[in-house]
Amino acid sequence: MKIYTQHTSLWLRLTAALILILISGNIGYAQESNLVVISGRVVDQTSQQSLPGVSVKIKGTVAGTSTNEKGDFSIKTRLKFPITLIFNYIGFQQQEYVIKDASSKLNIELVTQTMLGKDVVVTASRVEENILKSPVAIQKLDIRTIRESPAPSFYDALENVKGVQMTTSSLTFKVPNTRGFNIPNNFRFMQLVDGVDMQAATLGVPLGNAIGPTELDIASVEITPGAASALYGMNAINGMANLLTKDPFVYQGLSIYHKTGVNHVNDPDHSASVLTESAIRYAKSFNNKFAFKVNASYMQGTDWISNTRLDQNPNNLKSANPGYPALNDANAAFDGWNKYGDDALAGSNLVSISGLNIDGKANQTLRVARTGYWENELVNPDVSNLKFDGSLHYKLNEKVQISYGYRYGKMGGVFQRGNKIRLDGVTVQNHSLEVKGSNFKILSYVSLENTGNSYNVKPLADNLDLYSGGSSSAWGTKYRNALTAYATANGGALTSSNLAAANNYARQIADASRVVPGTDAFNQLKQTIIGINNWDIKSSQIPDAPETGGAALLQRSRMYHTEGQWDLSKQVKIFDLLVGADARIYQIIPDGNNFVDFSRPIADRNKPLADGSFGDNVYYKKFGGFSQITKSFFDNTLKVFGSLRFDYNPEFDPKFTPRIAAVYSPTENHNFRFTYQQGYRFPALFEALSYVNNGRVKRVGSLSYINEGLGYLENSYTQASVINFNAAVSAAGNTDAAALQNRNLLEVANLPKARPEKINSFEVGYKSILANQKVVIDWDAYTNKYNGFLGQVQVYVPHGTTVGTDAAVLAMLDINRDPRTPNATTPNAASQGQDRYRVYTNAKNDYVNYGSALGITYNFYKRFALAGNASFNKLKSNKTDDIFVTGFNTPQWTTNVSFGNREIVKNLGFSVVYKWQESFLWESPLVTGTVPAFTTFDAQVTLRVPAYKANLKLGGTNVFNKRYIQYAGGPTIGALYYLAVTFDGLLK
Repeated sequence: MKIYTQHTSLWLRLTAALILILISGNIGYAQESNLVVISGRVVDQTSQQSLPGVSVKIKGTVAGTSTNEKGDFSIKTRLKFPITLIFNYIGFQQQEYVIKDASSKLNIELVTQTMLGKDVVVTASRVEENILKSPVAIQKLDIRTIRESPAPSFYDALENVKGVQMTTSSLTFKVPNTRGFNIPNNFRFMQLVDGVDMQAATLGVPLGNAIGPTELDIASVEITPGAASALYGMNAINGMANLLTKDPFVYQGLSIYHKTGVNHVNDPDHSASVLTESAIRYAKSFNNKFAFKVNASYMQGTDWISNTRLDQNPNNLKSANPGYPALNDANAAFDGWNKYGDDALAGSNLVSISGLNIDGKANQTLRVARTGYWENELVNPDVSNLKFDGSLHYKLNEKVQISYGYRYGKMGGVFQRGNKIRLDGVTVQNHSLEVKGSNFKILSYVSLENTGNSYNVKPLADNLDLYSGGSSSAWGTKYRNALTAYATANGGALTSSNLAAANNYARQIADASRVVPGTDAFNQLKQTIIGINNWDIKSSQIPDAPETGGAALLQRSRMYHTEGQWDLSKQVKIFDLLVGADARIYQIIPDGNNFVDFSRPIADRNKPLADGSFGDNVYYKKFGGFSQITKSFFDNTLKVFGSLRFDYNPEFDPKFTPRIAAVYSPTENHNFRFTYQQGYRFPALFEALSYVNNGRVKRVGSLSYINEGLGYLENSYTQASVINFNAAVSAAGNTDAAALQNRNLLEVANLPKARPEKINSFEVGYKSILANQKVVIDWDAYTNKYNGFLGQVQVYVPHGTTVGTDAAVLAMLDINRDPRTPNATTPNAASQGQDRYRVYTNAKNDYVNYGSALGITYNFYKRFALAGNASFNKLKSNKTDDIFVTGFNTPQWTTNVSFGNREIVKNLGFSVVYKWQESFLWESPLVTGTVPAFTTFDAQVTLRVPAYKANLKLGGTNVFNKRYIQYAGGPTIGALYYLAVTFDGLLK
């Protein structure tokens, strides 16, 4: 607590000092002139009806208000004339109006915006700019687009955005990605909510939809595909999504939302289930000086279920039994996509049964995976998500506003890291303090994480088997004895014809004491295991010993972040200049299982101290700063951008990140852009510092000092070579002599010292508005080159010896080798002789991917709109294999086509979206397999009832209920039908 208090106090003092310095430069303007009142009314140009809720702001300040029920507004100011007012309203073009004096009441007429192209974005360059003039590809979803999208939530609507690939791990957990190298816990794609990073640091996942804005508070979403590191720092090299919430000075009153839906319709994995979500928002402004807002929402339902019963260990793999097709048909070495405890491919649950006589051939070896458990037997599909946030906003004057925000999220669900994690009662809290001026912004926040009652699914399955079925060595002995007994009772020999039946009988006998899902014994043992914060499986060192392994996921860590930016354009004058800096500190509380105190001896790192802690807190830090110069030439037809960023992490060498871009606009409606940028990514917290006991494999971070005393960097063999080695030794009789004769198959890993991942990216693009504002074209193409790509590789370290020696070779033999093998060493020599590590490290090859995306929107008749986009992404092949599989995990082609009319008749609109995605190969340490192509249709009808300030939305996703998966090992997604009702603007 003392350390926590010290860091918090220091953080607050530094933030306060920075705030005072910048505010002091903006406080003196307030006496520029006497107080005047600017007032007026805003109406629809076509109907001449008044428009309530229009945002009215004074350009270059934080001063603003909104129109009342009659469309009237009033702003008090001390600024000197002329003053420019900016008017914004959903569905209408932004309008600027210059006021030279306050002598008369204004009458502003807004024009309906029928097309995109007039939107203003801030994410691409960290300053406001027209979306057509952005130097990089960017998409924006405003409130109207979100409301009219045939998606059950604004987050689901991201799937329809050009170039976005969505990975759905759970109803509560969705992660977007762009431009390749997709993983469910995406470290390369940043998610922000009002500038606050939504990454749950120790979990290693972004939680934008789980703890982010409610349906009622989202104002817009801006998505930038591709590298954004030059302005936003590390971990934004694939892209970013910026979720912007509603300003309580503009969006006032009470709003209520409720959605009822049903999923699992005609689902073989679960009966039809009801999903509900309710939300409430209230915002109030007082004298346009002080405002507050509060939001709350609660969702509950039955999650999509991962139950793909495919084998990722087909007969031709070395870890199967290619010499005995009948045995493979009987699934002896079955390694299911959504099954755990049967991990034959990884070798951790594979039992070698040696010295057998099959078809008259002596010394044959069979490889048998333990039975394991299906994911739906281990994971409760009930999920919920509670969200609450509130904020206070105070305008110190017309140019400076200070705000405090608090955000809380509690969730359940499933996500996939190296293994599947069942989230149960996970909470994340954010406290943020922001000071925003006309030319500067300072944001400081702290994120607090608590994983509640969550657990790791694979250790749960492993320990269920081991607690109730005995160690793998003991299980293998029972299996072998039963196999021999079956042969004796059926002609005295094992043959290809009876091998499958013998396997089934032997597995039944070996599994006799195994707890069965659904029984009281299973449920009691499961609860015991998920309550133990230790994933070690002791039998890997001491066969037949009582088991003490658990599956609990306990993480209680904090992240502190402060950033600021300052627009110095008025001071410099010859060009626009933006400068900024940021600092981030992760405070890791060791849990003895995922993160440890590395100053403690290796043998004690996972052991609690007398006070119950696992040692001193660990800190991971990074600091950075940037500058951006923008200059226009040739009557503003050419705009050039130059950015340079500096980042420093004490664990690595400092890095400089440049970005050079140009936007050429020969006419207002034709815009060509060219961008080159570099990007770096420091290893994420989990990639850098994890120290996970994960059964027979310890997952370790990339920092080199973790390796001290372990030897996995310099004294290890690759997993792939060990598998090939054991297959050859098995075929040769599984003797020590055969092992030494095949030693050349073992490949020394020689893992490099970790360094930041680097990307070089080049992008070109074109945006235009054609055909009298009826057609929008948005095209981009890119190529990326990755150097030092970060990923995971599994290696085997010979215990007590050095790679290359005879002892190291023999230590690589199968962990559960049968003691009756001729010339075997000792019954447990292999298991005592090797340690297994899954290491975060850099790839040795460079990787190049490239692609393009095209989006076209056409308003062809009245308010009918037809839109489509297509995306192409491709990974260039390398001539040599790397030390690990990088996992591009991206379909080559995806497309979306939408058709709709927001008001086909008065107050009634509809939209339909067709989505198609090509099949592709998904590669990960957990599951590797082909994701089939799929096609879905989403549809919705919206009815507005202005008299009751109500909006009804009836819709469905995947309305034809064509079940599909988005990634190998992920859940099967079916139809979701829903009805949502929103009351907006009450009690204004």
